[in-house]
Amino acid sequence: MAEPTSPKQTRTWRSSMSEPPSLSSSSVSLTKELQCPVCLDVFSDPVSTPCGHNFCRSCLKQYWDNSHIYSCPMCKETFSKRPDLKINTTLRQVVLHYNEKFSVRRSEVLCDICDERKLKALKSCLMCQTSYCETHLEPHHRVPNLKKHKLMDPVENIKDYICQKHERPLEFFCRDDQTCVCVFCTDGDHKTHNTVPLEEMSKEKKTQLKKTQTDVQQMIQERIKKIQDIKHSAQLRKRSTDEEKAASVEVFSALIRSIERCQTELLEMMDEQQKAAEKQDEDLMKDLEQEITELKRRDSELEQLSHTDHHLHLLQVESSLYRPPHTKNWSEISMKTDVSVETLRRALTQLQETLQDKLTQTVLTVLRRMQQFSVDVTLDPDTAHPNLILSEDGKQVSDGDIRHELPDNPERFDPCACVLGKEGFSSGIFYFEVQVKGKTEWTLGVARESIDRKGGITLTPQNGFWTLILRDGKNYTACADPSVSLSLRKSPQKVGVFVDYEEGLVCFYDVENRSHIYSFTGQTFTEKLFPYFSPYLNDEGKNSAPLIIVNLQFCKVNVTPETKK
Repeated sequence: MAEPTSPKQTRTWRSSMSEPPSLSSSSVSLTKELQCPVCLDVFSDPVSTPCGHNFCRSCLKQYWDNSHIYSCPMCKETFSKRPDLKINTTLRQVVLHYNEKFSVRRSEVLCDICDERKLKALKSCLMCQTSYCETHLEPHHRVPNLKKHKLMDPVENIKDYICQKHERPLEFFCRDDQTCVCVFCTDGDHKTHNTVPLEEMSKEKKTQLKKTQTDVQQMIQERIKKIQDIKHSAQLRKRSTDEEKAASVEVFSALIRSIERCQTELLEMMDEQQKAAEKQDEDLMKDLEQEITELKRRDSELEQLSHTDHHLHLLQVESSLYRPPHTKNWSEISMKTDVSVETLRRALTQLQETLQDKLTQTVLTVLRRMQQFSVDVTLDPDTAHPNLILSEDGKQVSDGDIRHELPDNPERFDPCACVLGKEGFSSGIFYFEVQVKGKTEWTLGVARESIDRKGGITLTPQNGFWTLILRDGKNYTACADPSVSLSLRKSPQKVGVFVDYEEGLVCFYDVENRSHIYSFTGQTFTEKLFPYFSPYLNDEGKNSAPLIIVNLQFCKVNVTPETKK
């Protein structure tokens, strides 16, 4: 049977197939296996040719009735005589079981010849433009002229399959006008057009449908994989967050214990020093009281001698009485009233050192966890300013002070001496490190894909940049809005950049000094982010050192880079 291709005909023809909705993929596959290659409907009284292909008995009979050669409609194998075909009972049972299981309902087209009780039509004749039940269809299997008519599964609007101009079956398809035509049309208005039999066009359409179906299935699989990647990323991020929380609780619990211990030791030390001071005071006062007693006694003796008239007695007195008694030099003994203050200062210094050690250990733990999300970043030469020099492996960039002749493509930065990484990220977590040793000026961070690349650049999150800069060898600035000047104890030699896309987080770390530099928090990302680099100007060789992307033993645990197309 010819396959109609006009929209109206397609709807009618599809309805005649009546494929049940909501079938599983296995059911759809089974439906295809049980379709007759001629009428493209589920087999009716299936028969098998000697070459092994299956057809509806009526379809194959009609095909051979209209041909002088007995060949297979599928493989075109020719038989010396017309095969005597028998119903394939096994296949028929499978079809019956399939129809029962999936409730295949064909359109209820009634016989046009029945007078009183209309019976269900078995076939529709394109030549007669009439639908017949099994009884009234019998002449089409017996009368020679009628045997040449084209039969098809019953349809309600059989006129949709007939040329309205010539009243002939639509047997061809005009590629030029994209419409179905009859044999008379091919000798008339469409005589010079490219026309092909409907069967051939039907095969082409089926091939196109299969290709489209394959593309759709591939798109489905890609999206399923994307969902799985997102779920996997969320699981890893949750696990990482839980580990971070546990590590933070452990670190700060240790800090609290350390503070409590230092506080206890400080109080105990202060108590001990207070007791020692009190004991010292008691001993000093005891010595003073003894000296006062001795001095009072000497004073009394001197008082008596000063009133005596016995000159001989005065001359005979011990010479020691004429000298002040031996006592301590109390002017050299000072009272230490600031003992507790000095102790507190020493305790605070010790506490600060302890806290710094703990914080350094915490940052080290965080860095190690972040390095689990390391990605392999390579510089994109198509975005590099003409003055920049990129290494062959795409891992180093410096300013050469010489402008190279390069295509002025839209992706290229000009006049700002910048370059992006090839890989963009639209989800998940990623981390990379850059060596900045020997440089006096640089810019690092990430930028969104749609940033302006021509003309001047203002480095702010509103403009799509999340960056950290160094100027004049000592001035570090986070390019927020407004910008934030940073005071760093040491100059970073290697900077780590950490991004959590879903959390809206961009962090910068001093890798070797194990310290946090700055974080952009609460950001909203809606497009791909690319690593952003600027080695800045060469400055007559003072800033000639390159920015170097560090090759880490990275593990892509939850993110797949999206290389620019």
